Amino acid sequence: MTAREARAAALKAARERDSQNKRRRVLEVLDSLQRTGTKITFARVAKEAGVSNWLAYSPGLREPIEAARRRQEELGIEATADAVPPQSRVSNASLKTDLALAQQQIKELREERNRLRERLRLQLGTELNHTNASELRDSMDELNRANAALTKDLQQAQADNKALRATIEGLEDDLSAARQSLRKMMRAT
Repeated sequence: MTAREARAAALKAARERDSQNKRRRVLEVLDSLQRTGTKITFARVAKEAGVSNWLAYSPGLREPIEAARRRQEELGIEATADAVPPQSRVSNASLKTDLALAQQQIKELREERNRLRERLRLQLGTELNHTNASELRDSMDELNRANAALTKDLQQAQADNKALRATIEGLEDDLSAARQSLRKMMRAT
């Protein structure tokens, strides 16, 4: 064997070792994602294994990744918005939490409004016995202003609630469209 042939054989052996190491890393990452319940995608497996997407789709690796994805679909593991950068990603759980908080705030504002109305009604009844007409008009004006402010707060909370619901619907539509697009891309490859 010549020196040139020896170098070629050594280079071929090194490439083979590198290829085996990359394939092993892909399978290890796939196993890790399955254990943690993280949504499995070809891009995620390739990225976390530090290999190209092409390698994740190659024969011998494609099949176990597809099998793991099918198992997750059967278990109902939801996809995350991989196309959205992490710093701008908003989860459905976060939006639902925001919506629940807004609804709770609306409920508290309504309860506060009702308590204040009752207090004012009682106070007004007491003051009627001890005040004259001009003082009564001043009190009524003040009460009307307070009522208007509370009504405005309630309307704002309701508008925020409506906006959050619209955001959730839009994000769910985007998520559905992204899933369909990904499925089409997967079938096309």
